[in-house]
Amino acid sequence: MTQNRPLRLAVASLSVLALTSLSMILSAQTTKVQGMIKARSGATVIVQTADSPNLIVLLTDKTEVGQIQGVLKARRKEMSMAALIPGLEIQVEGTYDAQNQLVAKLVKFQGNDLERAQAIQAGLHQTEAQAQRNREDLEKQNAELKAQTEALKQQQEQLTAQQQKIAANKAAIDAAVARFGQLDDYYILDEVTVYFANGKVSVDAKYKPELLKLAEKAKTIEAYNIQVIGYASSAGSAELNQKLSEDRAESITNLLVQEGNIPLTNLLAPGAMGESRQVGDDQTAEGQAQNRRVVVRILQNKGIAGLQSAR
Repeated sequence: MTQNRPLRLAVASLSVLALTSLSMILSAQTTKVQGMIKARSGATVIVQTADSPNLIVLLTDKTEVGQIQGVLKARRKEMSMAALIPGLEIQVEGTYDAQNQLVAKLVKFQGNDLERAQAIQAGLHQTEAQAQRNREDLEKQNAELKAQTEALKQQQEQLTAQQQKIAANKAAIDAAVARFGQLDDYYILDEVTVYFANGKVSVDAKYKPELLKLAEKAKTIEAYNIQVIGYASSAGSAELNQKLSEDRAESITNLLVQEGNIPLTNLLAPGAMGESRQVGDDQTAEGQAQNRRVVVRILQNKGIAGLQSAR
């Protein structure tokens, strides 16, 4: 038994060697496959065959590439590996390596198959180019829409702010109307109207004598009040005109206090009427000049005047 052991080991070794040799012989045998190129990256080509959807074919410097020509398909025109593009039907001859990748010795294809593959590639390129243009157009439209939305938002904010200012102006005018519109309890003992240049709030020197004369007259009246109301034309924005009417009334008030020596206790708070109560046609220069004004009045309460009469 012991004597037969070396013999058995020798037979086993020979068997393994024979199997390895047979495997090498089989793997070295030339294989032919036919299929369509699905993708290519450098020397690696992915081919779809009837037996495998993703057969890896390796190209080497020794790989021959040829186009089958002639009626009998017997001639082969040598071609560049650059002709091996996705969509091309090919026939590959080669051997498998240890990774079960087919190392190509020869790659053949027919001329009309190459033309079809090139047409497919061209169509794919055009489709991708159009898709890229569509993406760029969509991005541009989205950017424009975003800009328009932002502009609309800003306009809405400005409109809201403007509406708030208009409401504030209206409230100020309504308050002035409430204060100065009810004159039934007063006698108007004298009145001076001062006109202003467009956009101006300073008092023209020619009006000072009239205003100072009115101030002196007021001082002779018991329990007098002086009412100052400013106005503006409707040219320009309502907000600006409201401010102009306020500043004009303030200028007259300052003159009466500083130069006419009217006590603050005898002055009613200046009123700003803005564009309200237009007396001239604002469509003409003359009408606008008439509307840029401040009206100054000496007032006396009727009740107080009655008491004086009763004395």
